[in-house]
Amino acid sequence: MTAIVAFVSQKGGVGKSTLARALAREAAVGGLRVKIADLDTQQGTSVDWHRLRLSQNIKPVISVEAFATAAQALEAIYGYDLLIIDGPARTSSATLEISRAADLIVQPSGASRDDLIPAVREFHALSKADISKERLAFALNRIGTRAEEAAARIYLQQAGYNVLDGSLCDRPAYRQAQNTGHSITETRYSGLNEKADMLIQSLIDRVTND
Repeated sequence: MTAIVAFVSQKGGVGKSTLARALAREAAVGGLRVKIADLDTQQGTSVDWHRLRLSQNIKPVISVEAFATAAQALEAIYGYDLLIIDGPARTSSATLEISRAADLIVQPSGASRDDLIPAVREFHALSKADISKERLAFALNRIGTRAEEAAARIYLQQAGYNVLDGSLCDRPAYRQAQNTGHSITETRYSGLNEKADMLIQSLIDRVTND
C-alpha cells in the first residue's frame, strides 16, 4: 500500500519543496520506491531540482513529475511505496483534495507571527473540513535561535497541533546544496546534515507509525 505525504502551505517560500525533496531523498536511500508529484505548475520547483539532479548524476535517482491537478497526482501512486505531494504554493481548492487523500499533511512554518498565524488558520480550515488533527503536522523552518524554536513550538502546540521534532535553521549551506541538485541532508557540512536529518526522520517516524 502506498503511503501519501502532502506538503501544503498558505503562502510561498516557507520550505514546502525543500522538505518534500529531503524526504524523497532519505526515503530513497532507505530503499523505498518514491515519487514526488509537483502540483506547483507555475514554478515547478521540484521538477527543476530533479532535472538539475539528473544533470549532475546525483544518486539516488528520484522520480519527480508535474501534475495539473490533485486527482492526476493521486493516480500516480501505483508502483511506489511513497508518494510525496508538493502542493501548490498557496492555498487552493486542491489543498483540501490533497489533504483528504494523504496519510500525513505537513505544513512548514517560520517562527514569526506573519508565518505562524496564517499557518494555524490554514490547519483550522482543514480541521473544520473534517481532516483529523492527527494527520496534520507542522515543521519548523528557517529558525534563528533555540528560544525562537521553543516559542514557535509552544504556540503551535497550544493551537492544538502536532509539531515535528527538530527544525531547520536558516543557513546558506542549505540553499547552496539545493542550488546544485542536492537536498538539505546532502550539504558539505555533517552537522547541518544531521540537523536536517533529525527533522526528516521525525517525519518518517510519523508516517511509519500511523
